[in-house]
Amino acid sequence: MNLLLVGVNHKTAPVKVRECLAPEPEKVPDMVTDALMLPGVNEALLVSTCNRVEMLVACDCLQDTEDNLCAWLTNGKGLDSRKLVKSLYLHKDQEAVRHLFRVASSLDSMVIGEPQILGQIKDAYRIASEAGTTRTVLNRLMHKTFHVAKRVRTETLIGGAAVSVSYAAVELAKKIFDELTGLNALLIGAGEMAELAAEHLLAQGVASVTVANRTLERAMELARNLGGGKAYRLDDLPLILGEVDIVITSTGSPVPVITPELAKKAVRQRKGNPLFFIDIAVPRDVDPKVGGFDGCFIFDIDDLSQVVQGNLRIRLKEAQKAEYIVDQEVVKFNHWLSSLDVVPTITDLTAKAEDIRQTELARTLKDLKGLSPEDSEALERLTRSLVKKLIHDPILFLKEQAHEKKPETKKEHTALFRRIFYLGEK
Repeated sequence: MNLLLVGVNHKTAPVKVRECLAPEPEKVPDMVTDALMLPGVNEALLVSTCNRVEMLVACDCLQDTEDNLCAWLTNGKGLDSRKLVKSLYLHKDQEAVRHLFRVASSLDSMVIGEPQILGQIKDAYRIASEAGTTRTVLNRLMHKTFHVAKRVRTETLIGGAAVSVSYAAVELAKKIFDELTGLNALLIGAGEMAELAAEHLLAQGVASVTVANRTLERAMELARNLGGGKAYRLDDLPLILGEVDIVITSTGSPVPVITPELAKKAVRQRKGNPLFFIDIAVPRDVDPKVGGFDGCFIFDIDDLSQVVQGNLRIRLKEAQKAEYIVDQEVVKFNHWLSSLDVVPTITDLTAKAEDIRQTELARTLKDLKGLSPEDSEALERLTRSLVKKLIHDPILFLKEQAHEKKPETKKEHTALFRRIFYLGEK
């Protein structure tokens, strides 16, 4: 049994190629089912996201399957199939396993350490499993993949450092306030990054997010999207600034909307409680002089970018530890995969030994009349133990030969083993 992975990702193909190869979500079950119709394909699974389209199959012959699978994936896709084939990458056997482990561990993602890809792979496995296109090999491989991804998450810090501006802002807020639960936030403007930062704050337990915008209609719409907070015009800032703890600004105004005078009034109103400004606007929304007031903390886009770059360096360092984990697990899975060739022979030997045991035991029990049930059970245990110990070393030898690197040598050893024990030819 061989493994073959064929696909494209954000590193190897532009979006027009990726979207050309990506099937509509409702067609994925039919697609993996159709893949089993290709000669030599025994199992199949498809991972399709905005950044990658990959088909993984367990097959009999790598070369034949490679040609058939590439042609099948690229034919009738609206682009020149020859160009599409050139954009594909192929990973075989051990390298296919390594690639899948790295993808699930977010080592191959556009942002190293992002958690979404593991959920997408789990969805792909669920779809293939429900379609009946995964069996012994891919079932084992996918469960091992999830195990590897979990090890990487728990044994490294690859996902522990914020690498988006919005999330970095929330991390900085946590350093100022220690605990965000119960705090009140104010979103000024309707910028996408500011809105995302507000969503992160809500996820961390802030009590509410108030929205202030140039137009009240847009403020009300955004407030609804963020859980139903209050909405105001920018002109109302003097009324509400002193009532919030965290301010996220992203207005696009050519002049600061948070002036020193406005901030000073809010600080007096807060009676010593800190006021935290996250200024994602360019030009800046908060006058730099505000940072000089006691109790006021300002972080602008450059501050946040520095945090992100520092955290990216941390993730890259942790990725080295993750690669070592992947290497370990690839070796383990490869040992299991290579042992599959001898499983039928082990099964046949075990079955033959058991058949002999039962035949001889029945004959003996027939001669030994009058045995108590306890004595019969003792003989049953004795014969089972003898057979198990007698075939233990031959099976151990066969498993060791399974890891022979030369396929022809492995076949010779297996054939000789079957001849010695009269197991017939396979």
